[in-house]
Amino acid sequence: MPKHEIFFLVFSYFLGAIPFGYILCYLTDKKDIRREGSGNIGATNVLRTKGKTFGLITLTLDMLKGILPILYGSMHFDSPVLIIGGGAAAILGHLYSVYLKFKGGKGVSTFLGMMAVFHFPSALVFGAIFLFTYFLTRYISASSIAGVTAVFFFILFTNVMEVSMVIFMVGLLIITKHRGNIQRMIDGTEPQLIWKKNG
Repeated sequence: MPKHEIFFLVFSYFLGAIPFGYILCYLTDKKDIRREGSGNIGATNVLRTKGKTFGLITLTLDMLKGILPILYGSMHFDSPVLIIGGGAAAILGHLYSVYLKFKGGKGVSTFLGMMAVFHFPSALVFGAIFLFTYFLTRYISASSIAGVTAVFFFILFTNVMEVSMVIFMVGLLIITKHRGNIQRMIDGTEPQLIWKKNG
């Protein structure tokens, strides 16, 4: 593999590994977000512990981690597998951050950012399934798992097989990261996210 391609994948990993939720909470409150709420560094936990503004900022920054490698890859490479590989490397960085001793978030926001640029119809499918599942359950975790799963099957019938396999592996990692949420849903202890007018 040429050095340029290797650098692309490595850089994508280190970009994805930046724990924006952790950084935002530490800079503003001197608190470790991993010790707050669910202990996750992602947008949902930041939303619950810091409010809508910080939750939205974290969501946007985590999505950018998936967007930027795809944009760069699309400008410099012809291989869709390599391009999606950059996004997958960013998700891997988010899931297993070198900056947090190879621990991290759930990867859903970064996954959505990646798909929004790589294959926008898939992002629409994710959004539709996510909202439908959330309407039925009020569980962000269940909605995320359903959205990621739907994207895999959608990609399976619209893209080359190699791209589908990358999405499958990424989706499997994301779902595995949700195993605690799955167990809590089974036990009936998973917290729901209910939107209220007063925030």
